[in-house]
This record gives sequence, C-alpha cells and structure tokens, in this order.
Amino acid sequence: MDHRSLLYFTTLIEEGSFTQAAKALFISQPSLSSAIKKFEDTVGLKLIERSTRNISLTKEGEIMYEEAKKLLSHFNYFQKEAIRLREDGPLELHIGLIESVRFWLPKVLVSYSANHPDIHIKLLEVLGLTQVETALKNYQIHLAITNQLFESEEIEMLPIYTERLVALLPNGHPLQHKDNLSIHDLEGEEFIICKEGFQTRNDILNEFRKSGIKPNIHFEIERFETACALVEEGLGITIVPENYLRTTDRPSLAVKTLTNSHLSRTVYIAYIKNRYLPPVIEEFIDTTKDFFKIAD
Repeated sequence: MDHRSLLYFTTLIEEGSFTQAAKALFISQPSLSSAIKKFEDTVGLKLIERSTRNISLTKEGEIMYEEAKKLLSHFNYFQKEAIRLREDGPLELHIGLIESVRFWLPKVLVSYSANHPDIHIKLLEVLGLTQVETALKNYQIHLAITNQLFESEEIEMLPIYTERLVALLPNGHPLQHKDNLSIHDLEGEEFIICKEGFQTRNDILNEFRKSGIKPNIHFEIERFETACALVEEGLGITIVPENYLRTTDRPSLAVKTLTNSHLSRTVYIAYIKNRYLPPVIEEFIDTTKDFFKIAD
C-alpha cells in the first residue's frame, strides 16, 4: 500500500466512475481498474461493489475511504511542511483562540517567545464548535484554546482553568443596585446570547432551563465585544465570562455575580490525538500548564 493507491481509491469514490477518475488522474481506465484491484488484494477486503454502473462502497469500503482521506491529508501536510522548512526555516505555531484568553495568553507568550525567539506565531480567533473542529482537522491551527466540548474521539482536550459567568447590565438598569442577581431576576429581560454552535450558549440556556425560565432572547451574537456594545446602548442584558472583563474597561456597564448558580465554563487546550506535534508545540502546551500550575 502506498500514497498512489490511496489517491487512486479516494479519487475513484469522489469522481463516481472509473472513466471520470481515470481522466482526473491522467491514467488509462484499465490501469486504474488494475490498481484498485491490487489495492483490494493488499488490504484483503472487498471495498467496491461492481454489480452496478455506479460506484458504490461496501461497508468495509466506507470505513477505508474515511481512513484513506485522513492519511492523504496527513501526507499532504507532511509534504507542505517539508517544503516550508526547506524554504522558511523554523516551524510556525498556529493557535486558535477564544476572546477571554487575552487576560493570560500574552503572559504565556512572553515566557514562550523568550525561549523561541525565531518562531513565527499566528493567533487566529476560532469560536464556534464547527469552526474549531474544522480548523484542527484541516491543519489550519496546531491547537485551540477553547471552551467547546467535542464529541469527536480524534480530539484531545486538556483542561487548564474554569471561569465564572457573570451578568452585564447597562448603567441605570433597575437591577443595577442589587448586590447580586439570580437567574430568576433575569426573567423577562431582553437577552443577548451567543448564536447556536457555541458552548457558552448551551451552558447559559441549560441554567435557565434548570431554573424553569425561558429567556427572552432578542439578539444572537458571535463575539462578546458585540454583546457588550449592545448592552451599553441599552438594548438588553447578557452573560459573559468573568475573565473577558479583566482587560476591558467598560464604565457604562454594571457587572453582577449570579448567586445560587453554577454558571461557569472550563477552558481547554485542544489538539488532534495521534498526530505528530513538533517539540516547539509541545513546549507551548507545557508553558501553559506551568502558568496554570497543572500537574501531569
């Protein structure tokens, strides 16, 4: 089994016929048929049903097709990395971020960059579940700092800290002078919340649900920055991570702790399991663990 066999097999499935696949691969149809038969013999499995005009996969073929795509993706990444290393030198570090990491990430980067001054670091904001998972699997980022919970067994999640969620009100709001608020105090208030696909939204809605309250959602947003701006203009109230506010000066907002509530979120470093992580990436993870005093 080699790279070419995997390429021929996946191209056949994606093109849907031997004729179209042979054209796409710039080989003859008999050569392709022979290569596919040899591939099946090598793995010892029947992968393709040949009883109809259209290409269809056996159950075993479906599994092998998904695995072949992963191997080709990794091979292509390896080739690109080899070329880039020859041309550009040291490895880049691509990190996917959520908004609230700005209270600690610069401190970690100061320590990390002191030991790796030549490494180019790219910080990308990746927020929703699908966006983070796609960025990881497609090699757009080496790791993600995220609060998303993944169902994929391919993704390793290292918890680094937990942060409370707090309520934000515009100055002058009737609830502003209460020392603390409960979820019940927010009933009927015009509410601003993350759009679907964001873990923080799920956490907030679950807390409302447990309290028997349906939130009065008026705005759905992606970024906490937008939520804060809407609250400042008196367009509603919202709930955000406490750490997001540590580096934000918002004198026109009132921050309220939510009592009798377990509203919080855990932040993780997420990366693909069983994928080679160069030492410089592992060292970034270790630097972050040291910052939060996380034991192995």
